[in-house]
This record gives sequence, C-alpha cells and structure tokens, in this order.
Amino acid sequence: METSEAKKTAIKGGEWIIKETAYQDIFIPEEFDEEQRMIAQTCSDFLQNEVYPLVERLDSMQEPELMPSLLDKSGELGLLGMNIPEQYGGFGKDFVTGMLATEVMGAGHSYAVALLAHTGIGTLPIALYGNEEQKTKYLPKLATGEWKASYCLTEPGSGSDANSGKTKAIPTADGKHYIINGQKMWITNAGFADVFIVFAKIEDDENLSAFIVEKAFGGVRLNAEEKKMGIKGSSTRQVFFEDCKVPAENLLSTRGNGFKIAVNILNIGRIKLSAAAIGASKKVTSVAVNYANERNQFGRPISKYGAIRHKLAEMAIRVFGAESATYRATQNIEDRIMAYRTEGMDAASAELKGVEQFGIECAMMKVEGSETLDYVVDEGVQIYGGMGYSAEAPMDRAYRDARINRIFEGTNEINRMLTVDMILKRAMKGEIDLMGPAQAVANELMGIPDFGDDSTELLAAEKKAIAQFKKAILLVAGAAVQKLMMQLAKEQEVLMYIADMAIKTYVAESVLLRVEKLIAMKGEEACQTYLDIMRVTFNDTADNLWITGKNAINAFAEGDEQKMMIIGLKRFSKFDPVNTKDARQRIAQKLIEENRYCF
Repeated sequence: METSEAKKTAIKGGEWIIKETAYQDIFIPEEFDEEQRMIAQTCSDFLQNEVYPLVERLDSMQEPELMPSLLDKSGELGLLGMNIPEQYGGFGKDFVTGMLATEVMGAGHSYAVALLAHTGIGTLPIALYGNEEQKTKYLPKLATGEWKASYCLTEPGSGSDANSGKTKAIPTADGKHYIINGQKMWITNAGFADVFIVFAKIEDDENLSAFIVEKAFGGVRLNAEEKKMGIKGSSTRQVFFEDCKVPAENLLSTRGNGFKIAVNILNIGRIKLSAAAIGASKKVTSVAVNYANERNQFGRPISKYGAIRHKLAEMAIRVFGAESATYRATQNIEDRIMAYRTEGMDAASAELKGVEQFGIECAMMKVEGSETLDYVVDEGVQIYGGMGYSAEAPMDRAYRDARINRIFEGTNEINRMLTVDMILKRAMKGEIDLMGPAQAVANELMGIPDFGDDSTELLAAEKKAIAQFKKAILLVAGAAVQKLMMQLAKEQEVLMYIADMAIKTYVAESVLLRVEKLIAMKGEEACQTYLDIMRVTFNDTADNLWITGKNAINAFAEGDEQKMMIIGLKRFSKFDPVNTKDARQRIAQKLIEENRYCF
C-alpha cells in the first residue's frame, strides 16, 4: 500500500483524468499557515496604502516615474524577491507562497501587471536558466528593484508563433559579443526597464536563443507608450534593437534553447496569471456586494432582489472553483519540485521540471482564471447598472483591465489547444495510459447501463459523477483521435470542445475535493454553503459536458456511431436534479451578510 505522501509525489500532470484523487492529497487555501497569511496581509496592505490611492495618476501616464517608484517600494518590502533564493537577496519562499502573493497583488490593476512582469517573465529566466555569474550579477538588483526587468519575445509578425521571430543576433569576429537587430512589440515595463530578456535567432538558427540585455549597452530604442483599452498605467512599448552589442557571456542558457525557455517561463506565467485573476475576481466580487448592499431601489437594497443575488452567487461560485483548481495544481507543482530536489536536482532545475510536468494544468488554469475574471467584471458592471458604465465608478477600470488576461501568456484559444495537445503527446509517449481507459469506456457503451445505487453517503453522488464526467472526456477524445487521427490537429473546434470538457471536469473535481477536506476539518454542519457551491458547480458542469461533448461528437461522427456516442455521453453527463435557485440564494445571503467575498 502506497503512503499518502508517496501518492502525492507520484502524480503526474494530466493523470487526474484516469486516476482518482483523495482529498488528503490536495492543498486548499484554508491550509495557509500563519506566515503565509502575514505575507498575504502585507501585500493587501501595500495595495490599500500605496497603490489604490494612485490608480488615477498611474492610468493618466503623466508621471513616468510613478510606477518605478512603486516597484522600488515593493522591493523595500521584499515583494520583488519572494521566490528568489536567499543567497541572491530574495526571501526564498516556496512556489505556493509565491502564488498566494501573486493572488493578492492581482487586485492591483496596472501595478499588478508591472509587478508580475518584473518578478515573473522578467526575472525568472535568469533565476531558472542563468549561470552562477549571471545570477550573482542580476538577481540581487532585481530582488530589490534597483533594476527593473522586461521580457522581449513578441514581434509584429510572430505572436502565438513565437519561434518564427525575425530578430537576429550575429556573433562578432572575435566571438566576444553578439550584435542584435530586430523589433519587439507589446513589451511590458519597456519604458523604465534596465534589463531586457531578449529572444533572437543566432545567425540562421532554426530555434531562438535568449539574451540578457542591459539598456546601458546602447542600441536600444523605444517607441512611445501604446494607447491601450485597459491596464493603462503599465508601460507598454515597442522596443527596437539597432546594432545592440551584447557580451557573449550574456547568452542565457545555451544556443538555440530560447524557445524552450520561453515555453517553460510561460507555463509559470500561466498559472500565476490564474492566481492574479482570482485575486482581482475576489476584489471585484467584494466591491459588487458592497454596492448591492448600499444601493436602494424601490425602497430597499438591491441585494434583496433575486436577480442580483443570482449574479453575486454565480460570481462567488466561479471564483471558488477557479481558486480550488489553481491551488490544487500549485501544490502538485510544489510536491513535484520537492521530489526532484530530494532526488538531488538543483533548485532551479527542479522548479523548471516541476512546472513543466504540470504544463497541462497551467494551461487549463490560465483559461479558467481569466474567463472567471471576465465573467465577474461583466456582472460587476451589470450590478452597478448605469454607474457601472461610468468612469467615476470602480467597475469601469476593472472591466477594461480584465480583458487582456485572455490574451496574455498565450491566447485562451491557444491554451485550449495546448491542453489537448500535451495530453495526447504524453499518451503517445506512454507517460499517461489514456488508451486503456478510453477503450474501456468504448466497451462500456456496449454493456448494460449503470442505473445508479442507493448510497446515502455524503458526496457519493458527486464522486460517482466525477468518474462519469471523466468517462465523457475519454469517450469524446478517444473517438476523435481514432476517427480523425493526424487530422485532429487541424480540427481546432473539436480540440477546444475537448479542452472545455477537461477544464470544467478538473474544476468540478477540485471543488469536490476542497469541500470534502473542509468537511473533514470543520464538520458537515459548518460547510452547508460550501455544499451549495459544490452542487451548483456539478449541476452546471453536467450540462456543460452534455452540450460541449455533443457539439464535438457531431463534428466528426455520423450514423449509428454518432447515435451510440450521444447515448453514452448522455449517460456520462448525468447529475441528480439540484434546486440551483435556492442554493444560489443561500450562497448570496452569506456574501450579503459578510458584505464581501468570504469563501
């Protein structure tokens, strides 16, 4: 019998589809320790005292030194070095703690974008791929904010297809320098960055290489600030490299390894974006609850009306689901990192391998987190009514700032397709046994249906439903692979349907596991509202799988095969009826009483 700890470290990315997970083996936000909560409070206080009073001035972009000064203050508090090792001037906190800080700071509008670009894509390439000399030179200054960082990957002709970039790096005759020429666009923090992580192809290489470029090297020219829909306070510019002379020792990692660096850094960025979106979603939900309690219409607060309560409850349900799934994946990553370190791997390599192992979940959570925030801000505007459309009210900025998150770190469409692509590639390599379970599901269609059982055990219906939901994914994905084979990669709509089924099932299972763990911690009576959240989630997930799966099947199957698969899908996407109206009423009542997001 495997121990619980062995099981935790043994789980692989994507294996949740074919394996049952025990609640004891996941992490939930209610388990943050005292130190982590103190860090979260420090982050929250910083937003309240330093950032929120300045959001109007930041968005006006009339004071170029304002954002850098906030990053300086962040550095003084240690907020820029949360995950940088102590020997390089950081706090050396674990991946979970860094995610919590990211979540809280995610409510910081444009400041959050600047902060996360600096600490994430700007600093992590050096922290995770730099040699000892590079880390010693750059990380201490990045940890304090003395130097600000930026990341230069996207070009006018290469967005999602990053490896097609045209920027060139030509070695000098003596081999001591590279001369970089090219153009980058949508570069966050470009207006004040001291250090740029620049991706370029050396000579006629097929793959990108990465370089650490200091602005002081010269040959770096900036366009004016971009005029954007949202996140107006963040610096976003085009960057031109014109005979920029970079020392050879500033090549990051090895020649031609830049694309891999970009992919792995984006994996981290994706799950961190989900955490940031959760923080922003919680903030917007709290603001919406406040307003609903204060705004009177027809003689009473609008929070008394069912339509408003439905919106508030649904906002909370989606935030709870995204949060549950994100921290489940986060702890899986942390467990894998520690397992690699126990095996003797150095800290940087262990973090890279740990995150890479859960690249599937990172992509899924990027989609779920960003789309949760989009839903929340949209309903936030609606709850405010006419005031929601006014620039004088807080929802205007929240709505505009949220929209970029579905594009950042790879569009949601790309991340959906990556989710399925990564799962199938791992199956083909034998890293995940999908074919056996998929064949078993296909065989089950020919058998006598399971008409259920009479179990009265708490959560029995949800546990059975999760097993069935996973069968629905295997049914559709397995048939799509068999039917379309090599053409599947071109059937983007089918891939996105399958990804949606996977994402919604992963979130539903994460909610179930979190609620099960909360019941073990607090008792059933104290968890009634959480049970409501879970049951509404399952009701809606079943409906989503039925519609999405049916659309996928209809896209590639016909005749008797189609009919048989539709019957199977219907069987696997069933869930007992739930009075979602009353459940949402109870969830909303809890929010209204607390006057904030409180789950």
